[in-house]
Amino acid sequence: MKKINFIDSIRNPIITEKATILSEFNKTVFKVHPKANKKIIKKNIEKIFKVNVVKINIINTKTKKKIKQGKPSIKSGYKKAIITLKKGQSIDLTSGI
Repeated sequence: MKKINFIDSIRNPIITEKATILSEFNKTVFKVHPKANKKIIKKNIEKIFKVNVVKINIINTKTKKKIKQGKPSIKSGYKKAIITLKKGQSIDLTSGI
C-alpha cells in the first residue's frame, strides 16, 4: 500500500453551521483521505497545527444518486474526521498553514 503524505491525508476543513457549533466544544471537522486512519490523522493534525489531539471520530458519508436537470448523476461520498482538542487549544482555520 502506498504511504499517505501528511499534507495529503487532511484535505480541507468543513465549515458548516453544525461545525461552527462543535467549535464551541473544542472540536474541528476536516475532510480526510479515504484510506487515512485515526493514528495517521492524529499524528498529522498535531504536526501541522501544533496542538494536542484528545479524540478523533471518523464518519464515512456514502455516495448518493441525484437527478440534476432531468439527468441522473452521483454525489460522491467522502470521509470526515471530527477532532477533539485539548481544553484551551483551538485551530485557526482562517489563516494558512
